[in-house]
Amino acid sequence: MSAVRRFGARLAVVMIAATTLTGCATPGATDEPLIAVSTNILGDVVEQLVGDQAEVLTLMRPGADPHSFEISAQEVARLQSADLVVSNGLGLEEGLAQHLDAAAASGARTVVAGDAVAVLPYASEDAGGADDPHFWTDPAQMIAVVDALEPVIAEIDGIDRAALAARTEAYRTELENLDAEMSEAFAAIPAERRALVTNHHVFGYLAHRFDVRIVGAAIPGGTTLAAPSASDLAELVAAIEDAGVPTIFAESSAPDRLMRVLAEEADVHVEVVELFTESLTAADGEAPDYLTMMRVNTERIVTGLAPTP
Repeated sequence: MSAVRRFGARLAVVMIAATTLTGCATPGATDEPLIAVSTNILGDVVEQLVGDQAEVLTLMRPGADPHSFEISAQEVARLQSADLVVSNGLGLEEGLAQHLDAAAASGARTVVAGDAVAVLPYASEDAGGADDPHFWTDPAQMIAVVDALEPVIAEIDGIDRAALAARTEAYRTELENLDAEMSEAFAAIPAERRALVTNHHVFGYLAHRFDVRIVGAAIPGGTTLAAPSASDLAELVAAIEDAGVPTIFAESSAPDRLMRVLAEEADVHVEVVELFTESLTAADGEAPDYLTMMRVNTERIVTGLAPTP
């Protein structure tokens, strides 16, 4: 059985059980410790570590754009009173920055995941060397985040440290397995076909970890709040034609219309495939947790770039 087929088989098993791995805590004050988390990707990771020992308030809704989502007045108040505030950092949560800053200024205990990773600059020259916040596309970086989270969570009153340590070790093993699977799957793609075109620059860490070339992105810079010019799109069409990529990828949190226009303009047959990159789906969706999201994306990228049998 090929690496791609083995990866697909593992993915099918994971997705059957995926909806049991992730849940949203019921809003409202409780006697449990409260951990407020900015993005739903990090929210899922924190939930895997703490289990039922704490309420995890995930501020970002499923399918939302982390660059621009907003929160309610009630959520702002709960954020200020949380026992721990976990954020991505590196400029990702553009619409939430003032609230995160206010929570930190008020003395809230905080973990900024971006402080734990080996930060890369954006692959795009338009970003001017700015830090790339999309570290989670490399599971080895997420292991570093988990290692940073555990000792801070352990200091929260009411947390059983032994139980936390056991869950953390189990989840770290899951991340190590994911990293090994992804390494095998991407290595099965011929080097000349490991080339990505997306709607914006989100795969720099994945590309660095698994030897994938970034051909370009429709939106310049590193944020979905930017807009491409006609010359940007013309340059990208030329790059697609030169690279001969068979597939370009659109994120689930952003419309794929622009990517389809690019596919129609390129002088080659190009498919447009949806990926889940900056947000998880709801529990009944295709990417309800981080591990499943990464496996879904890897299977789709590998299938989209692999040579036609």
